[in-house]
Amino acid sequence: MKAIVYTRYGPPDVLELRELDRPTPKANEVLVKVHAASLNPLDWHLMRGEPRFLRLMGFGLFKPKDGRLGADIAGRVESVGEDVTQFHPGDEVFGDVFRGGFAEYVCGPENKLAAKPAGLSFEEAAAVPVAALTALQALRDKGRIQSGQRVLIHGASGGVGTFAVQIAKSIGANVTGVCSTRNLKLVRSLGADRVIDYTREDFARDTRRYDLILAVAGTRSISEYRRALSRRGTWVGIGGDHSAIQLIGLMLLGPWLSVVRKKRLGMMMTKANRDDLVSLKEMLESEKIKPVLDRRYSLSEVPEALRYLEEGHARGKVVVSIG
Repeated sequence: MKAIVYTRYGPPDVLELRELDRPTPKANEVLVKVHAASLNPLDWHLMRGEPRFLRLMGFGLFKPKDGRLGADIAGRVESVGEDVTQFHPGDEVFGDVFRGGFAEYVCGPENKLAAKPAGLSFEEAAAVPVAALTALQALRDKGRIQSGQRVLIHGASGGVGTFAVQIAKSIGANVTGVCSTRNLKLVRSLGADRVIDYTREDFARDTRRYDLILAVAGTRSISEYRRALSRRGTWVGIGGDHSAIQLIGLMLLGPWLSVVRKKRLGMMMTKANRDDLVSLKEMLESEKIKPVLDRRYSLSEVPEALRYLEEGHARGKVVVSIG
């Protein structure tokens, strides 16, 4: 099978398209013939080995231990391990395999896959898992969102942000999205009640206060986000792009704000699981949410796709069509 691999850290040029043996599923795994995959910021962080603490977390200090990339996939089940009960060969599935999705075949745990939503293409389904799971868990679990709350989504036009706007609206929140000028129309089309063009308006200097802030684009200081929170508001940081200064501010200010000001601050770590994938499947089939696709690439064009994603201007998701 063909797969994208890398043997050293660096820019997209380190990626190679190679011929590899088809993997064999373990007892609890499903072998999927991949029809589409999508990119996430984690892919280029792992590719570059940055931030450096990732290397200390078991990914490889001087070179990658696992030379595969690609978490989000959608495809058809080819075979299943002996303990798998939910899927059978021929089933259409989508989910988060964490590594190895940029390939013609990949093995993934049964509990991190779900039946592909009816009516969605493989490309659309592949755009969902990591971004939509992150948005759902950030709003529901970390943010404890309630109907009627005022929610600010900083970075509303990216992969996570486009899903967060739609999920928050489906729950009944009043949503404000922050994005660039060229993405105003897109964010409004997703249902945002108010859209802020960050090139012309600064939400941190506004008099409006929010019950929940999702910092998908964590470019502001903790103190600036704090000023925009209501008295008992919650801030949730998403992704690995938050600066060291911001993380230090979170550690120093977080406990004090929780006790004295009744405000909650926290970082988001996504946990892939079938129950949440099924919830997203139902939301997609009922058209409460929809994936936003920016660009499509082929498997051999993954380096070019990651180069585009690194620029930070993707609208929604970047997908890879395989086979």
